Amino acid sequence: MAIKLNADGKKPVFNEINITPLTDIFLVLLIIMMVIAPSFQSLDKNIVIPEINSGVSIEEKNATVSLTKEGEMFLNGERTDEEKLEGDLAALIANLDKKEVVVKADEKAKSSDIMKIMRSAQNAGFEKLVVAGEPLSKKEQKELKENGEE
Repeated sequence: MAIKLNADGKKPVFNEINITPLTDIFLVLLIIMMVIAPSFQSLDKNIVIPEINSGVSIEEKNATVSLTKEGEMFLNGERTDEEKLEGDLAALIANLDKKEVVVKADEKAKSSDIMKIMRSAQNAGFEKLVVAGEPLSKKEQKELKENGEE
């Protein structure tokens, strides 16, 4: 590539942008975000849901109260406590089609904490409460049926 000189014999001003370094930076940022993004997932990974024999899938668009084994409560991923839960649920019920609340409680959570959530949901005007559970595997279901027949 030959360098063209201006009419007065000087080098012309370089007015093009080299986007290669910019592209490299964006690719590095993309890789960093892909590695870090799984850690931003919801707190539900800390909750071990108890296993159940059967059940139906739960719609995530409902009001979801998560309860950790330490007794911490979260409403749709936002931290709340027992005193604020009823008010938060009452504020949320106006935006929902179904008056249904889903409780995702750790298997080691106290049943008294679940009862507090039930009372708060009932006082807030919810008509249905669903306790989420992890379905048993086919093998575990078969073992339960075999033990029941004996």
